[in-house]
Amino acid sequence: MKKYNSLGKLLVDYRSFNDISQPKFAFNVNVDIRTVQRWERNISLIKPEKEEEVVLKTLLPYQLVRNLNATVPIPTYYDFRIRKYSLNEFSKKLPDTTCIKRYIDIETKRIRPIDYDYDIKHIVRFLDSHHNDSHFTDNELIKKAIRLLPELNFVITDDSGYYAGHCLIFPIKESTYLKLRNKTLKKKEIRKSDLVNSNEGERAIFFNYDITADCNDNIFYIIATLLRFFRDYKGEYLFCAYTERIDTLKLASEFGMKVVWEDIERQKELGLEVPPRFTEGSYKEYLSS
Repeated sequence: MKKYNSLGKLLVDYRSFNDISQPKFAFNVNVDIRTVQRWERNISLIKPEKEEEVVLKTLLPYQLVRNLNATVPIPTYYDFRIRKYSLNEFSKKLPDTTCIKRYIDIETKRIRPIDYDYDIKHIVRFLDSHHNDSHFTDNELIKKAIRLLPELNFVITDDSGYYAGHCLIFPIKESTYLKLRNKTLKKKEIRKSDLVNSNEGERAIFFNYDITADCNDNIFYIIATLLRFFRDYKGEYLFCAYTERIDTLKLASEFGMKVVWEDIERQKELGLEVPPRFTEGSYKEYLSS
């Protein structure tokens, strides 16, 4: 993570990372180019009523923008690659899995079920912006998952109530799981017809469609909520995922998930640090040890 002491430097790096010109950025956030130039030179700040639009168009964390968009900025670390901020050196690191288990019962009121009409714009903007995946976002798929499994389809907000991340876990059919496992179905090809009530059948299969948060503190609360669900789950289940994110892969490994296959070709194609992987397993051993 890089430490930012001003809003201007953050916006310059944002444009550089996304290869966006000043005129294009100005068009995206609906201002004139002189306004963008003043922001980047730290001559003026983003008006409070404009902050939400800038956040929605850039996907920069609201807390990050708010920290730097101030007369006296609060220095904040940020990594464009993984889209996470941190206020200090300690919270730059992923939560330790031993620590997560020790504090698994700590909850936050900032997690709530997804309000489809209100939250979908944030979720879709994030899913559609993945640099590494030609993603197709099926809104009806998400809507059905919310109805079938509200406990694992939720958002987390910051202290002001603004969207800060989400958890999307889908209960899928055995046949859908086998297609994903055998590489005959891609994640972006999953549709609402692939979802099923997790209480039906001999075992439930949960697919990690997407988990993200704007900082590692919020990742802790999301993962703890997920683990409490499986700690209290009475039936047989399998948890599986396909991911290209190195931080998600690290956590999956520490939780005891097994790698089914790696996509070396896609790693080369996208220049990723590690190959995308399909993993599966359960949290039973981790939670009982």
